[in-house]
Amino acid sequence: MTNKDFHIHVPEGATPKDGPSAGITMMTSLVSLLTQRKVKSKLAMTGEITLRGKVLPVGGIKEKILAAKRSKIKEIILCADNRKDIDDINSKYVKGLTFHYVKEMHEVLKIAVISQKVKNAKIF
Repeated sequence: MTNKDFHIHVPEGATPKDGPSAGITMMTSLVSLLTQRKVKSKLAMTGEITLRGKVLPVGGIKEKILAAKRSKIKEIILCADNRKDIDDINSKYVKGLTFHYVKEMHEVLKIAVISQKVKNAKIF
């Protein structure tokens, strides 16, 4: 599939949304679907993405980190600008977590999407 652009817009409509925090996660899912490659397990991510692929910071980092920890997540991808939010969290809550701080979507994909193909891969 070449020369195709995707723009996914999730309007508020009847269901209120708190923000664009799932941007990099949705893009990673699309790349996994289109390449039929797996996404690393025990990985969480949060961040807004621009139309040009820049990763932007989001809010609620402390709550997201605590939820990830409860879910046995080992690695978390965040916008580089969210590093200050991690520095503000008590070290006992982030112990055992590996943080990847990114600025561009291609960095997210390099970390998240692995070379292993999914089972029963589809050809697009």
